[in-house]
Amino acid sequence: MMSGKSTICGLLGDPVAHSLSPAMHNAAFASLGLDYIYLPFRVKKEDLPQAIEGIRAFNMRGVNVTIPHKVAVTPLLDELEPLAQRIGAVNTIVNDNGRLRGYNTDAAGFLKALIQNGVQPQGKKAVIVGAGGAARAIAFILAENNAQLTILNRQQDFNLAIELVASLSPLAAEIKALELNDDNLRKAIGDADILINATSVGMHPDTERTPVAAGLIKPGLVVFDAVYNPVKTRLLADAEAAGAETISGIDMLVWQGALAFELWTGAKAPIGIMKAKVTEGLSK
Repeated sequence: MMSGKSTICGLLGDPVAHSLSPAMHNAAFASLGLDYIYLPFRVKKEDLPQAIEGIRAFNMRGVNVTIPHKVAVTPLLDELEPLAQRIGAVNTIVNDNGRLRGYNTDAAGFLKALIQNGVQPQGKKAVIVGAGGAARAIAFILAENNAQLTILNRQQDFNLAIELVASLSPLAAEIKALELNDDNLRKAIGDADILINATSVGMHPDTERTPVAAGLIKPGLVVFDAVYNPVKTRLLADAEAAGAETISGIDMLVWQGALAFELWTGAKAPIGIMKAKVTEGLSK
């Protein structure tokens, strides 16, 4: 129950109405008897600087940051933890007495999701579709775990893929950027072990869209979709039909949320309760 003493956390993004983070975090706070509340805030790109100042003004404990602000928010903060600094993207902000520190829990959340599903990234060939904030987190954690990377991004934003490859070059022995089209996807997926959608393509309500044509997916490929709403995106349904192994974005959502929860509260996150709440929300 919210009170005048409640500690406020939240979510900054556009859109946010679809997000299950409020239900997930509020269930976690309640289960541990913490007087915290988590609220969603739709923030347009041009309003992001004012929203960040609002964290201080409202004495919020912290926020999650989602599409499209993960990269744009970085210069607005007082400091970045080392991983967020290397990635150049932030998905969690902690307010310590007015000083805002940015973290990236997407990277560790993605890695935990892979390992939890029996996939070890070391030495694997991974194809990442997208070059935005989520893609940067995923690419960095894979590179740090000795995976070989191919990053594909649409022509109009191809410079983001080039910049990401340049950022990763000290970490990855084999890494390249390609324009996102069927020919390049076919070549990249041909000898890949893991395919990752790190874009918002296929997210509710545009559930019929997919970043990868069904005919390009091969049996035995591990297909991970960072989109978690719906649980089974068209990409994952196509992958399943092709005999590929699939991993839903739910696991990454829960793990990145759990790590943020621990940064804000100092308490161990109730992972089971958080995942159950997300699953419940997606089944409605």
